[in-house]
Amino acid sequence: MRVLIVESDPNLGWLWKRHVERFSAEVSLVQSQEAAVTHIERDEVDVIVLDLILSGGSAIAVADYAAYRRPDAKIVFVTNTSFFSDGSIFQHIPNACAFLPSRTPPEDLAAVVEHYGSTP
Repeated sequence: MRVLIVESDPNLGWLWKRHVERFSAEVSLVQSQEAAVTHIERDEVDVIVLDLILSGGSAIAVADYAAYRRPDAKIVFVTNTSFFSDGSIFQHIPNACAFLPSRTPPEDLAAVVEHYGSTP
């Protein structure tokens, strides 16, 4: 399973990365829209963990590009805001599969990633 984590906070991203790697995943961590798009363009990705609020760019732009370039990649959105708390993210982003608060325990986030990364 190949996972891309897009998180502006390097400490939080590293914590998530460590937990997801426990499921034998190959995990890459980037901090901006530009780095995420470059990764998606170059490398296969099964699951993208994407913070809805990026300090370096737009998470929606990353999700749109992923839907075009890697339509089979599942996107797990993570946020500390109430944007899209009504579930409308699933209407806007075709490959969105989960929407979690950023305070979700990292082991639970890793389990969600493993679940969606192992389903066809």
